[in-house]
Amino acid sequence: MNKGILLVEDNADDILFTQKVIQMHSAHEVIVAHDGAESLDYLFGTGPYEGRDTSVNPLLVLLDLKLPKISGLEVLRRIREDVRTRSLPVIILSGSDSRQDMEDSYTLGANSYIRKQVDYNRSREDIKLAMTYWLGVSTLPA
Repeated sequence: MNKGILLVEDNADDILFTQKVIQMHSAHEVIVAHDGAESLDYLFGTGPYEGRDTSVNPLLVLLDLKLPKISGLEVLRRIREDVRTRSLPVIILSGSDSRQDMEDSYTLGANSYIRKQVDYNRSREDIKLAMTYWLGVSTLPA
């Protein structure tokens, strides 16, 4: 069973913006983790999420790279290492246009890399297209 979209983002403005766009184009719940450690706690049912049913994974993960506590790349590495989360679709949603960040993301198993845009309309359209593809076109694992 899958439920919701896990948004891993530390910037309050980016959280609000992304939540609004997702809610405009999807009925899925948005679960927010404000840093890398919180995202791993959520996914693996540790810390404040101890006791969470970890058999219920999010439909997909929207992951920023530049996070406090644990970097987005380290979060991605841990997601791909664990059999429980290995097949989760992970979309990197980052302001970085570094070629190295993109290469590292794909090497570690990211399904997609979307660069955050300064232009509001373009950024909204990018997120909308990602939601349309991953939640409407792509067949996701059970």
